[in-house]
Amino acid sequence: MAQKVEKSDEQWRAELSPERYQVLRAQGTEPPFTGAYTHSKADGIYRCGACGNELFSSESKFDSGTGWPSFTEPAVADAVHLHEDRSHGMIRTEVTCARCGSHLGHVFPDGPGPTGERYCINSISLDLDDSAAGGETGS
Repeated sequence: MAQKVEKSDEQWRAELSPERYQVLRAQGTEPPFTGAYTHSKADGIYRCGACGNELFSSESKFDSGTGWPSFTEPAVADAVHLHEDRSHGMIRTEVTCARCGSHLGHVFPDGPGPTGERYCINSISLDLDDSAAGGETGS
């Protein structure tokens, strides 16, 4: 994994749109079924919208019907960190980017496949790099 990215809150605010900042740095959540990648079937690598870290492959993406892009596993195991999240009166497992610490979403134990995990990730926290698939970055 690439070197850790450490920036001040002011630097993040200057670099990210207000909507991205709210999710990535303030642990917000985009409304369900509104994200650019919720229904996307494009091939490529999903990268962190704050630092570009490789997070998820389109090969592990599936339609969970929840309103957010869902993945069965990270592209690289150590690309994300998992943390207990007790906000909003629930106990969940938060998913953050291992490189910059940005909030991505949550992981739940109700996914398909051998792991049974569903990484429920905010579209706004991701950038699709489809250049390896022959397309343009960020479609």
